[in-house]
Amino acid sequence: MPPEESKHPARPSANQIDARARRLDRDVEYSFEAPAEILEESIEFVVREEHALAAEKPFRRAGEYWAKLGPGLTTGAADDDPSGIATYSQAGARYGFGLIWTALFTYPFMAAVQEMCARIGVVSGEGLAANIRRHYPKGILYFVTLLLFAANTLNIAADLGAMAASTRLLTPALGAGLLVVAFAVLTLLLQIFTTYAQYAKYLKYLAFALVSYAIVALSVHLDWGAVLRATLVPHLAFTKDQLFLLAAVLGTTISPYLFFWQTSQEVEEDILHGETSIKK
Repeated sequence: MPPEESKHPARPSANQIDARARRLDRDVEYSFEAPAEILEESIEFVVREEHALAAEKPFRRAGEYWAKLGPGLTTGAADDDPSGIATYSQAGARYGFGLIWTALFTYPFMAAVQEMCARIGVVSGEGLAANIRRHYPKGILYFVTLLLFAANTLNIAADLGAMAASTRLLTPALGAGLLVVAFAVLTLLLQIFTTYAQYAKYLKYLAFALVSYAIVALSVHLDWGAVLRATLVPHLAFTKDQLFLLAAVLGTTISPYLFFWQTSQEVEEDILHGETSIKK
């Protein structure tokens, strides 16, 4: 018969006890070190992310600011239209810095007009003509519309002519009449077949062309002292030619179409973003 098995397990040897104790020490040590390592890694990750976000923050803010720019930017840039460029060029060629003070003089008026028109569009949710129709007699609406039609027709004709003339400086072989028709057709096609969102985006990026003025001003040698004096101290000779050119500068700077454009574009922007007016 086999020997009777012992009811009690064999006692571990001293070496086995030491090995188990060492394993237990390692497990206890790891149980304390592992959370510390995880915490350290998480802190390092957070620090890296904070640095990355800090580096991206100026670009993100710039992107958000650029996304908010819209009607004010395009309307202000559109004020520097071809006819305006031709008028300012004539003023500079004829009087040098003599009429540069008009830029500082007209800026508050232009800013105030744009802000008032923008507020009308945001609050009412309708264009300027619709607001005139709602609050004033029809006679005033027809009179204002007639004036706007005449001013816009003359302004568009001047713009097309200036665009054709500037293009002929690069390609003299092309006829002025052909260029006027080509620019008119191109403008009509863009307005008819391009959505508002696409067209407004193109106009925003085209506003970057205005940076060329600053580049040119910094590239040529100017007497900045004379520029500052002419800007802050108006000079008028009260001659027929100067008064005529002054009226042209004021007229092309604060053009009638800007009032209607600013208001209508504010409404279009609200519609594009699914927003409603404050008061209907």
